[in-house]
Amino acid sequence: MIYRIKNFNLSKAIIPNSFTAMNLFCGFLSIVYANQGNIIYAVALIFIAAIFDFLDGMMARLFKTTSAFGVELDSLADLISFGAAPSYLVYKSYLFQFGWIGIIISSLLLIFGAFRLARFNIQIEDLSIKADFKGLSIPHQALTMASYIGYYYQDGRMVQPFNHFIIPLVILLSFLMVTRIRYNKIPKPNELNTKAKIIALILILTAFIITAITKGEALFYILLLLALFGVVRFIIFKLFSSSKQIGTTEETN
Repeated sequence: MIYRIKNFNLSKAIIPNSFTAMNLFCGFLSIVYANQGNIIYAVALIFIAAIFDFLDGMMARLFKTTSAFGVELDSLADLISFGAAPSYLVYKSYLFQFGWIGIIISSLLLIFGAFRLARFNIQIEDLSIKADFKGLSIPHQALTMASYIGYYYQDGRMVQPFNHFIIPLVILLSFLMVTRIRYNKIPKPNELNTKAKIIALILILTAFIITAITKGEALFYILLLLALFGVVRFIIFKLFSSSKQIGTTEETN
């Protein structure tokens, strides 16, 4: 079998790719710290990885170096930082005690995250356009899971009764990643009018204040509500579409 190698200039995208590499490195460090029992450090590194993930996309658009290589590299980094790292975090913080069943359940975040990223990559038509998501994004899943463990993991164990919700949460987040439920992209500032910018700023500040007041506990619930909002909107849309079709059929008859 003969392979044809395309020419590619890696130096052109060195800045955004460096941020992607830091994302990947933070994901690896999160796994290392989780393995050592430093669960809070492991949680923090997943959040730091998310910051680098946001910055690499911003830098790619700023320097106009968006490429298929960057998309693939970003997905590989995301699979480690937001797939493998939270899976291992869940396992080491709680599910290790269930043996092979715990291993299987923990792996769902990684496996379904891989499916989510693979589907996203093959559906990209224009690299310069960031469209809405189909299915919950893998960083959103990871931050939701990490924030839950980060707040309710205390004194070397998960606080009761919150430990009982880990398995349902893993299953829910894994399932949402592979659904076709639409989730809105984060709009660029230049895509918003003045009114929308003010509303967005108020919402962000409110979220920060609530998170600070609750010492981080509210962050999980904010992320979870955002994830469930897509589900509620999907159900309402389906019900509205069904009732509209029934009404049209009755008028025709």
